[in-house]
Amino acid sequence: MKYIITGATGHLGQYVVQELSKFTAPENIRVGAHNPTKAKKFQEAGYEIAALDYNDVDLMVKAFKGIDVLIYIPSITYSVKGRIDEFENSLTAMIKAGVENIVDVSFIADQYNNPFQMAGYYAYLPARLASTGLNYAIVKNSLYADPLVPYLPELIERHNVIYPVGDQAMSFISRQDSAEVIANIAVKPYLRDKGQNYLLTMDKNYTMSELSYIMTKVTGEEIGYAPVTVKKFAEIYQAEGDGDELASMYQAAAMGLMDTVTDDFAHITGHRPTNMEEFLTNNY
Repeated sequence: MKYIITGATGHLGQYVVQELSKFTAPENIRVGAHNPTKAKKFQEAGYEIAALDYNDVDLMVKAFKGIDVLIYIPSITYSVKGRIDEFENSLTAMIKAGVENIVDVSFIADQYNNPFQMAGYYAYLPARLASTGLNYAIVKNSLYADPLVPYLPELIERHNVIYPVGDQAMSFISRQDSAEVIANIAVKPYLRDKGQNYLLTMDKNYTMSELSYIMTKVTGEEIGYAPVTVKKFAEIYQAEGDGDELASMYQAAAMGLMDTVTDDFAHITGHRPTNMEEFLTNNY
């Protein structure tokens, strides 16, 4: 079996390459990269490198030739239409290249009433894939725990978590744990041949009071919870270029739309996911 991972040089993609390599040899894994120069370490380790551009169908057809399973990690664009166009181009390339199996990486925010700015894309995926005739599975990640680690110094300085979610909880997963599941699904047809839709979470969700308590315990610094408004949160992070998008995601969390917990991780891997305290302790 031959596999290709799109976005393989990104944060999640590198973990997926690592986890997939536990099941098969490097020569069976094609590293899809939008900037092939970033894939040098993979090339040196014996992986095939394929240049990708979600807006260039012909280039993707070339990259997908001879592939059995596509692991599709989307771009980070915050345009719903842009993401859909990229996915449609990828589906066209799959069909032209004769690829019949896809593991699609999605997100928890896919409800019809979810105000997150990218929810329209995630809501579109299940119905679109169901209409393709492909063998597929959708892997929905909850919020990544990973960005909390570099965020801790700012929270220590603020003395508070400021997410505008009120008393609602949010679900999390680490990128490493997500990648482990994605690799398992990719290599086991019975996990991806019936249009399965998985949601990856830790064993429990966390209110912001619980999260701030764990952060205090891990860092030894007092971190409380003092939420700002959605508008204020957007203003604070506007300079980083994604203030509105992040604010809309936490608005969804405040509506109770980001708190679902499942045992999909344990069902697929046979063990429990890393919990929040363990994750922060190991990475802080």
